[in-house]
Amino acid sequence: MLVTTTTLQITIWPPARTVELPPGARIDRVGTTTPEFARWLYAAVGGPWRWTDRLEWTREQWAEELSRPGAELHVLYVDGAPAGYAQLAAVVEADASSVEILHFGLLMHAVGRGLGRALLTYAIEAGWTLPDRHALPATGRVWLHTCDLDGPHALANYRARGFEVVARATAEEERPAEPLGAWVSAGGTT
Repeated sequence: MLVTTTTLQITIWPPARTVELPPGARIDRVGTTTPEFARWLYAAVGGPWRWTDRLEWTREQWAEELSRPGAELHVLYVDGAPAGYAQLAAVVEADASSVEILHFGLLMHAVGRGLGRALLTYAIEAGWTLPDRHALPATGRVWLHTCDLDGPHALANYRARGFEVVARATAEEERPAEPLGAWVSAGGTT
């Protein structure tokens, strides 16, 4: 399948914005993330969008990624249930940090309710302040990848929050013909 991936970044810390969440919604930074929870979020959010790259990862691969300095998981909850998440990963480049929003998205029940705007605004702020929480050099940019297999409003949401496109690449990728869906991605059977 031919897939176009777009890389976007913010290189100037935007003024702090208020994250407006509806009643019953909150975003928490997970103190100690388990591989099981991170994998479940990845599968539940990514299943409808053909996120399959990490479904075959071992528990050890997940644990290694989550234990790297500057790795963070932020979860959006609505009425006590997970509704989306942002996974951040810091990379130290010379004397500055670069923070990638490695994974970002909503579970299907949360799509179309304005929660993506709020979660992304929160994730950007968390990305800029991440180095302080981990004693890393200051951030020079917050960046992410999206592709044309992601949600139809993903790219517009990123641009509306201040991200600028810095690269595009099109390549042949092995992906399922149809999305697996959250249930199958998370290990369920049909």
